[in-house]
Amino acid sequence: MSEKVKFEKREELKQKPDPKNLGFGQHFTDYMLSYDYDSEKGGWHDLKITPYAPIELDPAAQGLHYGQLVFEGLKAYKHNGEVVLFRPDQNFARINQSLDRLEMPQIDEEELLEGLKQLVDIERDWVPEGEGQSLYIRPFVFATEAGLGVHPAHNYKLLIILSPSGSYYGGDSLKPTRIYVEDEYVRAVRGGVGFAKVAGNYAASLLSQSNANEQGYDQVLWLDGVERKYVEEVGSMNIFFVENGKLVTPQLNGSILPGITRKTVIALAKELGYEVEERHISIDELLESYDKGELEEVFGTGTAAVISPVGTLKYEDREITINNNETGPITQRLYDEYTGIQSGKLDDPQGWRVVVPEY
Repeated sequence: MSEKVKFEKREELKQKPDPKNLGFGQHFTDYMLSYDYDSEKGGWHDLKITPYAPIELDPAAQGLHYGQLVFEGLKAYKHNGEVVLFRPDQNFARINQSLDRLEMPQIDEEELLEGLKQLVDIERDWVPEGEGQSLYIRPFVFATEAGLGVHPAHNYKLLIILSPSGSYYGGDSLKPTRIYVEDEYVRAVRGGVGFAKVAGNYAASLLSQSNANEQGYDQVLWLDGVERKYVEEVGSMNIFFVENGKLVTPQLNGSILPGITRKTVIALAKELGYEVEERHISIDELLESYDKGELEEVFGTGTAAVISPVGTLKYEDREITINNNETGPITQRLYDEYTGIQSGKLDDPQGWRVVVPEY
């Protein structure tokens, strides 16, 4: 272990879960990374790896009352005994963008990446090796200062917890999903916090998600918050459309999360020779494209789901079926290439994979 990161061993290790029944985010490893911030002590201090356990929090902690909480999600993979992270620098850069938006203190990205590597090295036996499996990594930061005055807190805690996980949707990871287009509520507006990965964005989506589930749909597709006609993103994913062989995705406008999987898929698609267009896309345009036979495939992208084909779209009183409710060839190719690079089964000329060393 590096002297920089303290390591507190637990007396007894947990029993690991059955790798055939991991689910998503249900099991947690033996250890977590912890870091504290105190403006009166010079900022971030006491970086350490400790046993995974409940934390003590004052009932008046400002993070509980005023929502200063941001988080990230990334994964570790194991292939031929080697454990790797996938573009972790992008996650730590994005968490700083989220922190900045909520007036929370910035982290040292290189320092936290080194701490994460050491944590994953300790827990490398928890990284599952089955198809579609990974070690899900959740960094998050929240305000701990006690007090009910509305102002940026002076004290914060950062934790990184780890969870061995199977496919996000369970079973066949490429089984097409059913998407409900929300036409009553909105997720975010430009100038707000839609581009940041903050807890409140997800809380605001739950009612619509429940309504969609009750109607037999898996996810919600959000429209813009001003004109209520431009497609933005799905609850847990960015969204792509294939029109006449060209990939089209909503352009980032301040109310859409700049997904790292989205960014990677765009780069990968261009390398594979596909044309990619980032622009405003109205729901009416999509329906017109479908009626003309030009809307060939739809898929979502996100850390948890990776690439998820969409088989059904429901908007108002109309439901359309995409590609006979089957995974399209472009979706399948991008998924195979993306996951192949992630897992180490394919070459990584871009240098996206970061090997976790043995300390």
